[in-house]
Amino acid sequence: MPVQFFAIVFFILLAAGAPIYLVLGSSAGIMFFASGQPLVGIAQKILDELNSTILLALPFFVMAATFMQRGGIAKSLVDVAAAWTGSVRGGLGVVCVLSCGLFAAICGSSVATALAMGTILVPAMIGRLYPPPFALGVVAASGTLGILIPPSLPLILYAIIADESVPRLFLAGVIPGLMQAGLFIAWVMYFGKTKNLAREPAMPRDQFIKVNLHALPALSLPVIIAVGIYGGFVTTTECAALAAFVALLISVMYYRGFGWKDALPVIGESVRSAGTILIIIATALAFGHWITESGMPARLVKYLIDNGFTSWQFLIFINILMLVLGMFLEVASILLITMPIIIPVLGPLGIDPIHFAIVVTINMELALITAPVGLNLYVLSTISKRPISEVIKGVNPFLILMLLLLILVTYVPEISLWLPRLAYG
Repeated sequence: MPVQFFAIVFFILLAAGAPIYLVLGSSAGIMFFASGQPLVGIAQKILDELNSTILLALPFFVMAATFMQRGGIAKSLVDVAAAWTGSVRGGLGVVCVLSCGLFAAICGSSVATALAMGTILVPAMIGRLYPPPFALGVVAASGTLGILIPPSLPLILYAIIADESVPRLFLAGVIPGLMQAGLFIAWVMYFGKTKNLAREPAMPRDQFIKVNLHALPALSLPVIIAVGIYGGFVTTTECAALAAFVALLISVMYYRGFGWKDALPVIGESVRSAGTILIIIATALAFGHWITESGMPARLVKYLIDNGFTSWQFLIFINILMLVLGMFLEVASILLITMPIIIPVLGPLGIDPIHFAIVVTINMELALITAPVGLNLYVLSTISKRPISEVIKGVNPFLILMLLLLILVTYVPEISLWLPRLAYG
């Protein structure tokens, strides 16, 4: 069956506004049928691929993020960040970056990070006369740390598609994530000084100690995740389940954000969110199987090699492609549509798949704050009840910083590969 026919089917469904799981599943079903293959093969392939222990980590990390957001853990992280950095000019912006980094080290979701931190910090910044676009922009951009600093749900998806090690991928995101946070903090401090933003009063010593002690249970969560995975005590999936369980206990028994009677509805909310992701993954697996069977990746490899493409040229092309796709599709969709085609090309071009995963993830961060589909833009617009144009204006400086980071990480692979090689050889 001609690839052109597949492209027509795919883009007609996409342009019609069909949900992404219908686009992927319908395209795969039509192409399997048109090529004479039994449709039962799709179901069997989906079942085989879904039988993955790594995939089980996704709903548990989503659950942990929901508990943190509802249970008071997010507020505790904001308080401890404010205790350490709130007294600098524009300090609430620095607090935002640090809080998002801490929240990201537990939940793995950018949207959850932006939602939790935006609910607390946007009213606080606007109340302290911070320019609204800046307040919205710093939260939207800092929220993207949720998918770069481990654990990361997109990196788990990438690991499933590319058959790569989740711990290696997580370690690869640490240094780029810290660099991104550092760039954001530098810009916030510069902006705060030039615009003479409010300086928070220094916290009395006894209150400083009290806030830090109160935050210890929340701060224990990223430690549990890091020690569990890299100490070899638990697998990634077991660690995700442990993080969700500890987040539930801390939320109910220590911070008392909700009671045991409210735990079931909160669990139900997180399961619904995870179920949405898993439905998309299931149809994407069938889509990816057809892509592989069609020989499209092999033809792409041959074309690139025959035309003398180098790795740096290929990476330029991929970065441009991802930036364009990020304007119209959300993160999971981009990964699940493109990676089955692109990953087979990496080996012949000498591109390390771990390094490539971080390049793709930074592109996905940009997608989250790029109009017209950037989810973090809509999250911040919704919770602040302000026009999305203000959010877009606020994220523009951070977009420039992230583009600089993308170029650096793309062409200096050691930034993302040093830690995994140090830990695993």
